[in-house]
Amino acid sequence: MSTDVTSLAAHNFQAHLSKTYPGRGIVIGRADAESWIIVYWIMGRSANSRNRVFVWEDQQLRTQAADPSKVEDPSLIIYHAVRPLSSGWVVSNGTQTDTVVEGMSRGLSFEQSLISERHEPDAPNFTPRITGLLDLDAAHQPVCLSQIRRSAWGDQSEHCYYHYPDFPAGVGVGISTYEDDGDPLPSFSGAPLLLPVTESPEATAQRYWEALNPENRISLAALRLHPLKPPEVSLLNRFPG
Repeated sequence: MSTDVTSLAAHNFQAHLSKTYPGRGIVIGRADAESWIIVYWIMGRSANSRNRVFVWEDQQLRTQAADPSKVEDPSLIIYHAVRPLSSGWVVSNGTQTDTVVEGMSRGLSFEQSLISERHEPDAPNFTPRITGLLDLDAAHQPVCLSQIRRSAWGDQSEHCYYHYPDFPAGVGVGISTYEDDGDPLPSFSGAPLLLPVTESPEATAQRYWEALNPENRISLAALRLHPLKPPEVSLLNRFPG
């Protein structure tokens, strides 16, 4: 692997993950020549946002209330974060995971499936919806990332899509919902970042977990995905489920 690529990925990891509040984040990268890594994490500042854990069940990653009696509004915090497709996987920070899986199962493209989606209605933050696609059958552009964010000139949504060719082992791309902490929270801007991964989902999960601010990190999952093998999954939850 190019030293420049390795150095840039390490620099981006340190610079962005060390921010006090990158929010929710997606990373898709090459574990080795035969497999991929997906990382998804959530952070929270409010009691409702923090009342969550990750659960892996039936080949799907979903959020679940750590304490159901304390749920205030489930609409933006309970969802499938990762689901399989016939030829790959979808990951997102909301209900658009289901939207993409259902759309692509009907023959729509990744972009067509997301066309009706909008940024989250959580004023004043207007959190972007971030979504990733790993297509294990794609020969040229196996990775797609999307950010749907509030436009600068009103309550419309801008749809940004990024398509990537194959990566060298140990490297991937990632995007988060926010640039840093703030009130309101500043949305992530610019293109997705080159970021590092490893062959081990456990090591990757631990590396990202340790980089996130302990005060705000809630849950993190790392999945190693192989076309011919079951997923290897590593989960880290701040609270018991």
